[in-house]
Amino acid sequence: MTKSGKRVAWITGGGSGIGEAGAEALAADGFTVVVSGRRADALDAVVAKIRAQGGAAEAIALDVSSSDAVIAAADKILAAHGRIDCLVNSAGINVPKRSWADMELDGWEKLVEINLNGVLYCMRAVLPAMRAQKDGCIINVSSWAGRHVSKMPGPAYTTTKHAVLALTHSFNMDECVHGLRACCLMPAEVATPILKLRPVVPSAEDQARMLQPDDLGRTIAFVASMPPHVCVNEILISPTWNRSFVGGL
Repeated sequence: MTKSGKRVAWITGGGSGIGEAGAEALAADGFTVVVSGRRADALDAVVAKIRAQGGAAEAIALDVSSSDAVIAAADKILAAHGRIDCLVNSAGINVPKRSWADMELDGWEKLVEINLNGVLYCMRAVLPAMRAQKDGCIINVSSWAGRHVSKMPGPAYTTTKHAVLALTHSFNMDECVHGLRACCLMPAEVATPILKLRPVVPSAEDQARMLQPDDLGRTIAFVASMPPHVCVNEILISPTWNRSFVGGL
């Protein structure tokens, strides 16, 4: 908690899924949350929901693959609030064509631009303010695929999510001396809208057994609530009924 009592969190990919759940959980914990994403209507709905629950929220339309747009968004948040205490990098995509047999370079490049470059752009954008504060928490949403290689997510997704894990640890190596800390959150299957992009969409029964967005929202809030001397370097989390263990993947 800052001396003024105000804490500000910026959540990318905040219009749905894990980002939305993280924004709601952080707002419930007293953060002023700024959600960003490419769909203004989805962001507005999240903001309205948080405000209806008594939280403080606002939205900034953003494509994280544009470094200039990311810098402008960070500057806008800092101009309005004077600080950024927590960054949640939740923006991410996958594509239907995800095997070596049918992958396309356009799909590879989109995943690298959003899943990896976008994370880096946002981390760099908040770095000066967090260094000046001598305090700041970054939560990078990677994936079970960032730790374990399997066929289903595809080479592009798996590669970018592994890279996010390395990026997170390298950040902690350099920035711990400035009081900053980052966590790589690696969830296995989560029942979010991105599942609709899979070549084979999981059944409703299987999705009910997966991690739910609220599970990740609570996890994000837990990491963000740790005192400044605590760095949760990584979290690998899965549903108890894990399809990669029981032969469903």
